Amino acid sequence: MPFKANAGRRHHIPKQKHRVTNWAEYDAGLRARGSLTVWFTPEAIKAWKAEPRTGRGGQPTYSALAITTALTLRAVFRLALRQTEGLIGSILQLLGLDLAVPDHSTLSRRGETLEVARPRCGCAPVHLLVDSTGMQLRGPGGWLEEKHSSKRRRAWRMLHLTTDADTGQIVASVLTNRDADDGSQVGPLLDRVDGAVAAFVDDGAYDRDDVYAAVAARHPGATVVVPPRASAVPSDSVETAPTQRDAHLRCIAERGRMGWQRASGYNWRALVEADISRWKRVIGDGLRSQTDGRQTTDVAIATNVLNRMLELGRPEYVRIA
Repeated sequence: MPFKANAGRRHHIPKQKHRVTNWAEYDAGLRARGSLTVWFTPEAIKAWKAEPRTGRGGQPTYSALAITTALTLRAVFRLALRQTEGLIGSILQLLGLDLAVPDHSTLSRRGETLEVARPRCGCAPVHLLVDSTGMQLRGPGGWLEEKHSSKRRRAWRMLHLTTDADTGQIVASVLTNRDADDGSQVGPLLDRVDGAVAAFVDDGAYDRDDVYAAVAARHPGATVVVPPRASAVPSDSVETAPTQRDAHLRCIAERGRMGWQRASGYNWRALVEADISRWKRVIGDGLRSQTDGRQTTDVAIATNVLNRMLELGRPEYVRIA
């Protein structure tokens, strides 16, 4: 069955005419996303220094909170590690806080294994929207390639995102090499989502048996909303045990593809496309770190940054046409 979209949902609603009813609050939230106001709570100040290690090994100076804070500011302001060190130092000085500043080497080393809090879904069961995009690896010598028109192929990785349709927030992400196909990442994405899944919505690249199988294995009651290929034919069991894909084909035959999109809820997939657009406008379209561990940390922190910005203010809509 298609999932139902709640009226008045607080995010961008695609391909319909709506009027924003909380423009003043939403406008203030948009301005707050660019605010430079920084403060440290007493709890954060107390937790800046790492807890004493009880086992063998060297004693860390900075807690995970301190490293996460520094790397978060790095993501927001698109800084190199040395500039991040300078920014943290200036903030602590302006606030009059006697706290040690993580150096760039420490940020690089700790970023390799840093555990970042995973985002939570807004409600259960959740409706998931999926998309992917390429992320360019930004390494040394890139400006030389541009200057001399180098023919060497640029290095890319693929970022796979899952958005909660009820909140518009990113709830799971997977970073792979550019040769990994979208369908193969359905299982890893679902494994990163807490709670039950009601619907899994993605584009035609996911029209594969293994995608349906991956969703069914983890969430047997979930609806898979994927547009079948133009050359798709019903399964052999369509008369006795029709599959979800068979139901999509029947609906398309009766209503056409546009009618199927409206009936199935496929148009809500525009929300995850909006998240990718926000990612590239706010965070950028490249990866600054060079190792898999640090890139994974950067992606997790960027996800939390975008979700926090969305929490500052969301539009509330009423349908007018």
